[in-house]
Amino acid sequence: MKYYLIVGEASGDLHASNLMRALKELDKEADFRFFGGDLMSEVGGTRVKHYKELAYMGFIPVLLHLRTIFKNMDICKADIVQWNPDVVILVDYPGFNLKVAEYIKKHTSIPVYYYISPKIWAWKEYRIKNIKRDVDELFSILPFEVPFFKGHQYPIHYVGNPCVDAVDNFRKEQQESLEDYVQDNGLEDKPIIALLAGSRKQEIKDNLPIMLEAAKDFVGRYQLVLAGAPSMDVASYQKYLREDVPVKIVFGQTYRLLQQADAALVTSGTATLETALFRVPQVACYYVAMGKLISWLRRKILKVKYISLVNLVADKEIVRELVADGMTVSNVKNELDALLNNAAYRNQMLAEYDRMIHILGPSGASRRAASKMLELLQK
Repeated sequence: MKYYLIVGEASGDLHASNLMRALKELDKEADFRFFGGDLMSEVGGTRVKHYKELAYMGFIPVLLHLRTIFKNMDICKADIVQWNPDVVILVDYPGFNLKVAEYIKKHTSIPVYYYISPKIWAWKEYRIKNIKRDVDELFSILPFEVPFFKGHQYPIHYVGNPCVDAVDNFRKEQQESLEDYVQDNGLEDKPIIALLAGSRKQEIKDNLPIMLEAAKDFVGRYQLVLAGAPSMDVASYQKYLREDVPVKIVFGQTYRLLQQADAALVTSGTATLETALFRVPQVACYYVAMGKLISWLRRKILKVKYISLVNLVADKEIVRELVADGMTVSNVKNELDALLNNAAYRNQMLAEYDRMIHILGPSGASRRAASKMLELLQK
């Protein structure tokens, strides 16, 4: 069969590449064409555009690049129609993908599947109308999405979470000691505090300076290691670094870092879930300007109680969320101190991680998604 996939960022590239591998195992004639990244290219097929040409986040960047965005959207629509695949598989990235779904549904008979559904349970719930109209099958990776979509009379398939697969596979393949990791990266012989400051420039600007100031007093007994995002370069971080707070930046090895870390400061997102899967005690950090206003808007606009996936899956606050005006140096510092020095608090978080991991279910999400897709297509 012919599969056309569309992703818009690094995490989508990872999960789509694993889905493609699973499809290849089940369908020996699988042929792929995609808007994606390097990981998808490694699996095979034809890449039409790299996701980096699509990935504009935030109101101002999107506004400045509207012409490019619309041009890429038109290229994508025309390319799908010309290639005429057996299915279009959309991966997250709803601003772009839902527009493509609308066009494909209106102008062709090609089925549209959505893998990693849009997070309309958090905000923009009105998009359910577009999904019900334009998406034939929805594949969820978060268990709490099932009752949400059922409440809108739209059945979905929960296949498990691909982060479980990714972490399990990494652990099987990477049996690395702290000593080896330290030597390989030129680090000190000290326990590690990991800093995951986000994958976008604004997130780094807002969060990294507070993280460094809060962690300053722990330098000496611990060392700070910053996970560089794939879409960033060293210069994106260096402007925020300080001589009095030594920190080492490592790129392309977030999982290796989490495997060795004693605690982590994490800008909320998929990274909070990955950190929990590695059983690293963490603080979810998300600073934004005009904190009091944003906190008020969050209560009025967001439909969910939490922002970190760990807490959303568990339906309780396992990880402390320091958001908007709640993310201060003193709050981050106090929480980090508790994670490192309060054994009961630390162990309670680890026990709750185990409960959350049980809710997510076993590994094999990519295989289950691929199997269900083929079953539906063959009907």
